[in-house]
Amino acid sequence: MTPRIGLTTYREPAQWGEWNEVADLLPAQYTSAVQRAGAAAMLLPPAPADHARAVLLGVSGLLVGGGPDIDPARYGAQRHPKTGGAREERDEWELALVRAALELDRPVLGVCRGMQVLNVALGGTLVQHLPEIVGSDVHSPFFGEHGRHAVTVDAGSRLAAAIGDRAVTATHHHQAVDRLGDGLLVCARADDGTIEAVELPDRTWVFGVQWHPEAFDGDALFAAFVSACASVENAVPEVAP
Repeated sequence: MTPRIGLTTYREPAQWGEWNEVADLLPAQYTSAVQRAGAAAMLLPPAPADHARAVLLGVSGLLVGGGPDIDPARYGAQRHPKTGGAREERDEWELALVRAALELDRPVLGVCRGMQVLNVALGGTLVQHLPEIVGSDVHSPFFGEHGRHAVTVDAGSRLAAAIGDRAVTATHHHQAVDRLGDGLLVCARADDGTIEAVELPDRTWVFGVQWHPEAFDGDALFAAFVSACASVENAVPEVAP
């Protein structure tokens, strides 16, 4: 049976045709990457937190995508002037989804903001404005466009087995992991020391990457993710045709 992967979505004002309304949306690069890897993509718009477990019982894995900054109150920090406005509904929903996925041992892939959600869900904190730490805009060099930089993956790690020890990545973020959440291990860094990937080794398959594999050269990572999801497919009830 084809694995079903739940993907979180944005909830933003949007315009199409003659309509201008708030919409639940996600860049199509995410769903295309999941589908190329052989899985069905199921969109998970923001919902009450107590729906998270029921949603996770219906999918084989969870992808938490990129997006706006997490409210720093979620990790006990004061808001930095460069931190974007809170999306309380999305923060609450995605944190609940990640915690439910970890409880059920569903495979999880956190992308950019998604890696930060994973870290915060496990009690970690974030750097709120990375250029102040690394002294450049290398991690977000363009407005509305991904930059490129290299990351070094820990040799011998499961991530290295999937994508190799060195990779050029698509990047667009001004925040990053600071203090690691409980149980997380760093498995990749940028040349300036920024944490670029984390793993939760006491679960079957839980990774966060700070870059955007859906946007550039990410098929190997998505293949590894979907393979992990396929291995737990027997936990997901069959849907009648």
